[in-house]
Parts: sequence; structure tokens; C-alpha cells
Amino acid sequence: MHDPIISMEFVNDELHQQEESGHDVSDAAAALAETDPDDLAGLELVLERLDAAPLRSGWDFEEPSDLPGILDTLPGGGGDRGAAPPGLPDKILGGWLGRIAGCNLGKPLEYGPHWTSDHIRSYLERADAYPLRDYVPLLDPMPDEYELRENWVETTRGRVDGSARDDDIDYPILGLHLLEKHGAGLDTRHVAEAWLSLFPYHQVYTAERAAYANLVAGRDLGAVPTHRNPYREWIGALIRGDVYGWVHPGRPIEALSMAHRDARLSHVANGIYGELWSAALVSCAFTAGSAAEAVERSFDYVPRRSRLRAALEDVQALHRSGSSWDAALERIQDSYGHYHWVHTINNAAVIVAGLLWGADDYAATVGLTVQGGWDTDSNGATAGSVCGVILGAERLPAHFVDPLHDRTRSALFGFDNTRISDLAERTLRLAREGLS
Repeated sequence: MHDPIISMEFVNDELHQQEESGHDVSDAAAALAETDPDDLAGLELVLERLDAAPLRSGWDFEEPSDLPGILDTLPGGGGDRGAAPPGLPDKILGGWLGRIAGCNLGKPLEYGPHWTSDHIRSYLERADAYPLRDYVPLLDPMPDEYELRENWVETTRGRVDGSARDDDIDYPILGLHLLEKHGAGLDTRHVAEAWLSLFPYHQVYTAERAAYANLVAGRDLGAVPTHRNPYREWIGALIRGDVYGWVHPGRPIEALSMAHRDARLSHVANGIYGELWSAALVSCAFTAGSAAEAVERSFDYVPRRSRLRAALEDVQALHRSGSSWDAALERIQDSYGHYHWVHTINNAAVIVAGLLWGADDYAATVGLTVQGGWDTDSNGATAGSVCGVILGAERLPAHFVDPLHDRTRSALFGFDNTRISDLAERTLRLAREGLS
């Protein structure tokens, strides 16, 4: 669960985070190799070395975390594209339904170390369900080499009866609530207070759990995303961005600026960029003619010299070169598989691949994205949201949408069994009226 406690796993995660963000960790790595996993004082000394690790010479990325610094790195300032087109109610409902169905599709396969793309493919082929174009079928009896997540009883084909609970659904619901309550005055402190009031601690994970622990400890808000949080560039913020795009259709700068107030509570650098990019991508989807166009536009809202921007452009180049899906996925895994399976960068690459190779076919988009592995439910949710906005609810496949029965579970206090159509209507109201 990657709890923010002193342990060998925690310190090892921090070592990888510092190394991935350009720091020379050789001294700390040598010290860690000689430290007993139960020696807490020794592990604390390793953490001190990691905190002081210098940037490697030749590090060529520029990755600010503050909003003015981020905006300064955007190509041409990233100007907005104008008002949303007609059909806004259908597109917003499509975003909610597409996200929720895509999330449920990936949930039974959500464990990257076990459900690699090859393992997913072998399972689906055995179930006569490859390529994936519907909810994951259940093999009965289940072969010993496969283990679906415990939620399979409510997320596999024929068993979906309303949406299962998931943090990829909790966060958009919470974001909508915060925007209704605070409007344009929403700030990071409001997000922090809502987490503590509405989220059970054990229903938040990795970076969010570390931030939550820091909030409970009374740390200054500026230290919350960085203190004992080696997960600060993982995917947790990216999954929180959609709602800011839904309420700012065709206005990606406004969407990402609002999303930054949310992201900076728990993340830095590429972790923040993930949420800003997802908010801008969803916003662009309202005025784009295709997923490929939305993806192309979204790059204008990712810092030019960031690792995330480089990864997204790599995937686009593979698509433009005519690469097959299988060849592209292998290239993505070779290039970005060194990141943790719930990191922002590698998963964002899979999301873009699913959108591009899915070619505006919802079933193909979420199916390919989930087949890509790593954080399958989060990736299916984001790709599903973008495709849902582009297509609109009326054009989403019935076999994905109908089993949801217009209902979703949630771990947020007071928000369980919410009607999806009600969420969409409330989102539409904000999108039309603006935030005040």
C-alpha cells in the first residue's frame, strides 16, 4: 500500500524518485545497501542523504511546480481555444459515463506486477475475448496462473450492476462538490479540509495517503506534498483532473489553472503536470473533432522541457510513423517501464496510445488502454472520459453504459449511490454558468 512510514520500501521508493528526477543518488544507494531494514535510525540517515542529493550534470529537463513557472514553459503561453460547441449536455454526460465505465473495465486487472500486458493478453485469449471490447470475462474455473482483483464480483462481464467504488470516481465527485461549494475561490486549503472531512484514510493511496498523514500531523501546506512522500510524481493527481476540464469546456488554461490548486496538495513537477494535462485534454476534447486532435492540442499545456512532454510526444511520433499497436506498446514499455507501475509518465503514455490507436471507437479506446497494463483502471477511466466527451453519451456502446444503471458507489461520506445523470447535470450547470 506504500504507506508513508519509515521502512526499507519507503526509502527505496524515495531513492528511485530522486534518481528519476535527475539527482545523483549513488552515495545514498551505497548507504542503503549497507543498512539493516529494521534500523530506523540508519534509514533516517539515508533519507537525509537523499534530501541533499545534487542534480546530475547534464540533466536537461526543466520541471517547475508553481503555476506561474509552469505557464511560462507552455508553448506560446497556451492560449484558450474559445467556447464549447453545441451538444454540451450530451458531451458532459458522455465524459462521466465514459470515465466510470472505463474505470470498471480496468478494475479487475489493476495490479501491474501481475497483470502485465502479456499476461492480460494470454488471459483474454484463453477467454476468447481478445482484443478487449467489453467488460473482462471470468474464466471458470480460474486457472492458477491468473488472479483477478477482489472486485471481480462486481466488475466482470455479466456482474456489473451499477458502478463499483473507486478512487478514480471518488475524486471527480469530490472535485464537483468543491467547485459547487467554493467556485472560483477554491484553493488548496479547501481541498485539504475536504480530504480530512470526507475521505477515510484507507481509501486514499500513495501520494494522497502521504499528504493526508502530513495534514493530520499539522504540517505547513507547502510541505505536505514533499515531506516523506516518495510518490509525489505518481498517478494520483492525474486521476483528479477530469472534472476541471468538464466545467471549463474549450478553455484549457482555465481548466489547468484550477486543477493546479488541487494537484499541488499532494504532488510536484510531473505529478502536477499529469493533472494539468488531463484537465486540459478533457477541456480540448469538447472542441476537437477527434481524439487525435484533442491529444495534439493537449501538448500545448505540458511544459516543453518536461519528461512527461517527451513521453507523450514519443507516443504521438510512433502513431504518425504507422507503428502497429503491439510495436508501439513494446516501445513504450522499453522506454518507460523503469517507472513504478502507478507513475504518471508511463501511464500517461499508455493513455495517449489508447486514444490514438482507438481512433474514436469507445470500445477500442478503453480496451486497448486497459490491455496496455500498469494502472489499468485509472488509464481506462481517463481515456474513457476523453472519448466519452468526443462521442457524447448517445454514441457510447450500450453494453458498457447500460449495466451502470445510472448509479455509482463512492467512499466519500454522504456521496454513496449517487446518480450519474445527477453528477452530469450539476457539472453542466457549472459549465454553463461559470464559477462565481
